[in-house]
Amino acid sequence: MSLNGVPVLVTGACGFIGSHLTQMLVEKGACVTAFVQYNSNNAAGWLETLPKETFQKIKVIAGDIRDPHGVREAMQGQEIVFHLAALIAIPFSYVCPDTYVDTNVKGTLNILQAARQLGTKRLLVTSTSEVYGTAQYVPIDEKHPYQGQSPYSATKIAADRMAEAFYRSFDVPVTIVRPFNTYGPRQSARAIIPTIITQLLAGFDEIKLGSLHPTRDLNYVKDTCAGFCALAGCDAAIGQEVNIATCCEISMKDLAEELIRQINPSAKIVTDDNRLRPQKSEVERLLGANEKIKSLTGWSPEYDLAAGLKETIAWFRQPENLKLYKADRYNV
Repeated sequence: MSLNGVPVLVTGACGFIGSHLTQMLVEKGACVTAFVQYNSNNAAGWLETLPKETFQKIKVIAGDIRDPHGVREAMQGQEIVFHLAALIAIPFSYVCPDTYVDTNVKGTLNILQAARQLGTKRLLVTSTSEVYGTAQYVPIDEKHPYQGQSPYSATKIAADRMAEAFYRSFDVPVTIVRPFNTYGPRQSARAIIPTIITQLLAGFDEIKLGSLHPTRDLNYVKDTCAGFCALAGCDAAIGQEVNIATCCEISMKDLAEELIRQINPSAKIVTDDNRLRPQKSEVERLLGANEKIKSLTGWSPEYDLAAGLKETIAWFRQPENLKLYKADRYNV
């Protein structure tokens, strides 16, 4: 399916993955509306860093995903909705779980209700590999049990199941898109790769991290966005939940050592107890299966970890980008 000329809405478009997806959709010729969180500065987040000719092609609507009326207005006339708006920081979900319920569960419900009422042709709801918890078997396929090991992951499980319910109850054409850990330019410092890179580029000799033994399946952001686009054009994906994964894993220790090797080989890793998750909350292993998305759409990752890290480091090395980060702080 070509996206050229198709009216699409991206919620959470001002964020990390959302801004990359918005940019890719513009490049594919879609008529893109970006739903961003209202703020008094009228700022559009990372969208404002896109090339001027790209940004000018985007219609930006400010609102709040928790407001059903504003959500419905934004979705009027949209054929495809990519729902990415969410609170995603796991440590902060320990502090303010109510906010995560309001944003991730009720916000998704608002999207589903509007899609049902408006007859939206395709709705892609963003999940997360965190819904699986620590792997009970690998690679983790879409039949793997769910386990809410943080308030964040519990709210995403709830949102996913609400999406499934609207598909089964009301025939809302939903696809639940489940990316494994995504990284790349513009990612917030709450994630491990920006945390390591910014500390190294700031010249720190000691790199403060949390647990080093967990493993993750890391998607470069352009591959994640390509997966979204491929699923949007796949009718067979309606009613399905689909992983976006590389089927490769790396430990946080090995990841940190690779980045240290590339940027500052003299740096050492130290454990910061403040960055450790509660023991039963730490997800020890994530390694995703990707056979389903491959069979449905033909998607496969174009970037291996080395290529993705190279592009990510190059972006952070640019002074105008690095100055946006506070390497001396622990970002929750």
